[in-house]
This record gives sequence, structure tokens and C-alpha cells, in this order.
Amino acid sequence: MSQTIQSESAPLPDGFLSQLEAIVGAVGMITDPADMEPYIDEQRGLFRGITPCVIRPASTEEVSQVLAACYDADVAIVPQGGNTGLCGGAVASGEIIVSLSRMNTVRAVDPANFTMTVDAGCVLADLQHVADEHDRLFPLSLGAEGSCQIGGNLSTNAGGTAVVRYGNTRELTLGLEVVLPDGRIWDGLTGLRKNNTGYDLKHLFIGAEGSLGIITGAVIKMFPKPRSRHTAFIALKDLDSVLEVLGRARAASADTVSGFELIPRIAIEISVRHIDGAIDFLDDPHDWCALIEFESSDANSNLGDVMETFLGTAFEDGLIVDAVIAQSETQRQQMWFLREAMVLAQKPEGASIKNDVSVPISSVPEFIRQANAAVTQACPGIRPVAFGHVGDGNVHYNLTQPNGADGAEFLARWDEICHIVHDVVDSMRGSFSAEHGIGKIKVAELAAHKAGVEIDMMRGIKAMLDPKGLMNPGKVL
Repeated sequence: MSQTIQSESAPLPDGFLSQLEAIVGAVGMITDPADMEPYIDEQRGLFRGITPCVIRPASTEEVSQVLAACYDADVAIVPQGGNTGLCGGAVASGEIIVSLSRMNTVRAVDPANFTMTVDAGCVLADLQHVADEHDRLFPLSLGAEGSCQIGGNLSTNAGGTAVVRYGNTRELTLGLEVVLPDGRIWDGLTGLRKNNTGYDLKHLFIGAEGSLGIITGAVIKMFPKPRSRHTAFIALKDLDSVLEVLGRARAASADTVSGFELIPRIAIEISVRHIDGAIDFLDDPHDWCALIEFESSDANSNLGDVMETFLGTAFEDGLIVDAVIAQSETQRQQMWFLREAMVLAQKPEGASIKNDVSVPISSVPEFIRQANAAVTQACPGIRPVAFGHVGDGNVHYNLTQPNGADGAEFLARWDEICHIVHDVVDSMRGSFSAEHGIGKIKVAELAAHKAGVEIDMMRGIKAMLDPKGLMNPGKVL
């Protein structure tokens, strides 16, 4: 897929920018091109946005007034969080950008209810820190956590490394506050875990990528703070053994597996080659490895012994052929650093076609085999880098160009190659978008892979909530 550059913004009504500035103040409006750069520069470089201005409201009421003004004037908007998305969902094609970055207050912490009520612009890492200060855990964790915002996490239903135990962002959310396209505010900021009073409306907006309204606040779940973590880097006998190892890990640990990441040899090699601090923990090379973590809120738990026993039995039964247990927090962090380095290490290797897919956990090995065979037949020499959250069936199936190939020519085959991969996913009743969303990149894929009745229902919801089509146009649908 080649880079797309938008060239012009639609004209705004006379005096409209002044109207918006009167709502948010001078500090809440950006029109200088240099200052707008962080808001229009897209994460992967596949798109470059264009916008007449960036509006940064400081409160839900200001968001409401901005959206009401845009609704009355038929002006389209693109909601934006930390702008760390991977599918172009926050890219403006001439629309006004509404950034939630100034709305970054933790409104309330209720340790007894195990909840936090937060503004949508709060940075994910900051929320993790606040939970920690209250002897609690907010478990959502992903590579961009130092800059992504919880509103964006909600809008894309972000996953991350702890889904196997705690679930996606959807499962971590009890209530939302949303500004609708016409400016009305829906206050659904409930901390209730049981509430059967009709449709659960929050689920319409989680994962909607700002196409139905702007999430301005949320009530999110916290959990007991982990006081014991045990992490191991293991070499699998083969790809199929990953299923038995995962099943045994969950059973042996009383289902306290908080992370289970599949790691192929190629990912280790390119990480060590290109990323400072990336370490190969095993003496000998192995085709398939895994990173496993158990955690408990009991500081005196015997999970360390459980980990050793589990690994010893798996070794004796021929499921694993090597293992290293982290002996310190530093070594644990090094293991997780290697997992994150795999993402960065792909760029120096050349052009890469990205796929974020999910299949039933039981189908992960067969998916990788079939997809590898299919893409290799279409593009000899292609280098699959299949890694990720196998504990929840999510495989980041990335494809690096053949050695010596022309990067631009390889990327020009993006749609063709992705179609091949997604056909394999479909055959296993999987999803072509596991945790990254639809954005701009996957709109055609959604139309091709969703059943007609599903598309009709989605369009009906969109038409009801956003009849003028002003919310993030061209995304999702």
C-alpha cells in the first residue's frame, strides 16, 4: 500500500473558526501548520492528513458545543486521541480534528468498587500509575501505552498483552460518557456491574472508532495489584505444541496466566540484529518460542514453584526443549522488551505488509501453516513474521519483503497479499481485524468479509446516531 496524501480541506462557513475559538479559547485551537504536524502525521506513514484546524476542548461541555456547532454547519470532524492507531482511523481528509488531549483528568478513584472514572484524554500509562498508587491494577498494556489515550483505546477496543486473563478494553469498561454528533451528552458513567435496564449502549461506542460520537469519559475496572510475577522464555518442540503448553499453563497456575506470547525465530533474529538491548535468551536457535507469565495478588503464592514444576513436566513430556525463568525484575523486563522489539525490528528489514488477525486458539498453528504456504506461493521468498497474543488467538501476521526485493513494488501488492491471508482467516471463522480496528485501511475488507445483514445493521445504527454522516467519515463503513 503506497502512501496516500490528502491535498486540500473543504471550505468552512464564514466565521466558523471564530465560532469554535469562542468555545475553546485560543489555547484550544491550532491552525499553524507546524503546530498541527503531530496531529496529521500518521503512525505508519501510510497516510498524511490535512485539516483546517485542530480543536482541543478542555471539558465535555466544550466538546458538546463544538459538535453542536459542527452539526448545525454540516462540518465533518475526526475525533483523535493519542494518534497512535495503526489503520488510519484518526487521519483527517480535510475534516476538523477534535483532539481530547486537554481532557486528561482522573475524575474519581473508588478502590472499594475497583473502578476509576477518567477523562478520555488520559494517557494509558498514567492510568496504570494511578491504579498502582491506590494498590490496584489497571491491566490494559500495549506498546504505545506511553502516548495512547484511553479514549482511543476504547474507540478501537484495544487488546494488548494481558487479554488472556483480563479481556479487551470492552471487558474493562463499566460506563461511558459520550457526546453525540448533534452535541447531546449521554451520561452513562455508571460503576455498576449488574444493570439490566435495556440495551447496553456503551458497547455501541466501544470499537466504533469515533464514527458514532466522541467518548469523553469512562468508568474503567481495576483489579488487585499483582505482588508475585513469574516469567519464562521457552523453546517449543514445534508449532503444534503451543496449544498443549498453553492449556497446561492455565491449568497448572489456577488460570493465572496473564501473558502468553508466541515468538518465531525470525523475530528474535531481526530484533537482536537491529534493536539495542534485545537479547536472545536461549543458547541454541529454535523455530518457535513463547513468553509466559503467571501473576498473583498473593506475595506469598507458590507460583514460582508452580512455574518450575509446569516447565519441568512439559520438558519431560517433550513439549518444550529449553526454558529460562526470569531471575529478577530486570530480566523479566528484558524478556518483555524483546517482545516489543519485534515490532520495531521489522522496519529495518524492509517493507512489511501488516495483518492483525484472530482465529480460535485451537486453530492458531494451522492458520500459520496455511497462511505461510499461501503467501509463499504467491510471493516466493516472502518472510512471514507471525507473532503475538496466542493466548487469545490474536496473531500479528506480518510479512516482510523478500531479501533484495523492491520495497515499493512489494507494498503495491498489499491488498492482494492481505486478501490471501484473510481468505485463510475466513475459512477458520476468524477475524481479519483482531485489535487494531478498521480505520481507512480495512473499509473494503469489512464490506467484503462481513455478512450483508451485519453491514445493514451497522449502517442503520450509523444513520440513526449520525444522520448527516459527519463523524469520522470514510472510516469503518
